[in-house]
Amino acid sequence: MDRKSGIVIQICIALAGIVLFLPGLGGVRLFDWDEINFAESAREMLITGDLLNVQINFESFWEKPPLFIWMQALCMKVFGVGEMAARLPNAIAGIVTLLVLFNIGRRCAGNRFGLLWVLMYAASFFPFFYFKSGIIDPWFNLFIFLGIYFFSRYADPEAKGRMMQNAALSALFIGLGILTKGPVAFLIFILTFGVWLICRRFRFEFRWKDVAVYAVVLCVVGGAWFILQIATGHYTIIKDFILYQIRLFETQDAGHGGFLFYHFVILFFGVFPASILALPVFRRGVVKNEQNRDMAELFRWCMISFWVVLILFTIVRTKIIHYSSFCYFPLTFMAAYSVSGMLDGKIKFKKWMGGVMIGIASLFGVAVTALTLFDRFKEHIYPLVKDHYTLKSMGATSEWIGFEPIIGIVLIVCTVLFCVRFRKSATVANLSILCAGTIFFIFTTMLCAVGEVEKYSQAPAIDFYMERQGEDCYIYPMEKSYAHYFYSDRQPENRCADREWLATGDIDKPCYFVVKNDPKKIQELLDVVENEVKLYEENGFVFYVRYPKPKSHFQ
Repeated sequence: MDRKSGIVIQICIALAGIVLFLPGLGGVRLFDWDEINFAESAREMLITGDLLNVQINFESFWEKPPLFIWMQALCMKVFGVGEMAARLPNAIAGIVTLLVLFNIGRRCAGNRFGLLWVLMYAASFFPFFYFKSGIIDPWFNLFIFLGIYFFSRYADPEAKGRMMQNAALSALFIGLGILTKGPVAFLIFILTFGVWLICRRFRFEFRWKDVAVYAVVLCVVGGAWFILQIATGHYTIIKDFILYQIRLFETQDAGHGGFLFYHFVILFFGVFPASILALPVFRRGVVKNEQNRDMAELFRWCMISFWVVLILFTIVRTKIIHYSSFCYFPLTFMAAYSVSGMLDGKIKFKKWMGGVMIGIASLFGVAVTALTLFDRFKEHIYPLVKDHYTLKSMGATSEWIGFEPIIGIVLIVCTVLFCVRFRKSATVANLSILCAGTIFFIFTTMLCAVGEVEKYSQAPAIDFYMERQGEDCYIYPMEKSYAHYFYSDRQPENRCADREWLATGDIDKPCYFVVKNDPKKIQELLDVVENEVKLYEENGFVFYVRYPKPKSHFQ
């Protein structure tokens, strides 16, 4: 009966994932840089037919291995090049992730805990958001998590009959992680294992034949692409890839800097409400009081991996939101563990927790509500804005349906109801109020608000690039961007990106220049581009063109 109920629950989870993650995938244009970066590599992979080499502007792009790009290319092959196909792999990752969490949680503590873990993950802001994006990290994090999980099963003395299988599975998923984003997958795994080993005072039973199996599987899966690159003579790509990984640790690469506790703040606010609900179990002695051995071991591995990743990327000088996104797995586990204890009366939902939750919900709720009403009061903000580009970008006009202010109000009301009722009676019914409110908030915001927000940022430039599709021309943005490649449907014959030649050389076709609507940026363009012709300006962007010199009749 329990097996049948588990199957039914998994079918329901899969259907819920389809409903939550598939709608609206193609409703908003891809965002620079990461989303467009990966989608463009997949598009160029289809154009060139070169599945081995990741490319940007039809030149080798050595920052990422190809697994996620292959996923996107496959989706584009089936559904056509576009936003939906670029984001579909992560929607699938969302469904798979929820099923994985349920099954792992169910194996440890039954259906209820599995469902609680699923709820905590799906009802938290950033975890939900990432499954509707086109970035690498959802699959990357899932592979690392599964690699750590199966190794924890290998280290379990009660699973001796499946040691080699668990070792192979752990290596398989860490290898897939390497093939997705690079050796950081193995670094996270080995650091987690090392800290676990220290906590165990180096008491660990293993077999050398399992070590051999692990090494072989890891090298074959994780090293396949690197080996092929070397075998085909692309040594420089491997060298550049390694140097890039080192640079991310040592410098604030690509302009992504941040303060020391950047990722602490990101997880605290971005993984709401799980981040707050998990706080009661972030203390010593929790595992000692856990009678369920499987749960205690999973708790240890989750807690260790959480701190390993958080500390690692606190040290790394490049600060990007998704660098700490692996923490979504252990953090939502802690939240599910904490909520489970609250439902059983072992942990109390403290008054201060309710206050913090209401405060964060109000912050997000008011922000989204204000955003939907922005056009009504933005004229009052103009005098306060000093940045010319921002001021011009605010000139865009959004088109709201009219119900959008309710989105933030629903989040606030549901959070208040939960805090009041759950403190008096910790029940699943009261918990569902919170989860329903946060899921409604995230789902509706992404479906209705993100597209309107885009109008204040990149929309004019994207529209301009789309108008250039099919035109034999060059395009050169004065700021780093990948959008002009993807949205102008850039072809190999138009890939020139030599700024000096495009700005002053004897070009053979029109070259369009795109610059932010800022006096300093515009003057920089005017200083370097010869015979430029201003086309028009729209909100935060100004568009210029430089035409080729007319040919003499005597030539």
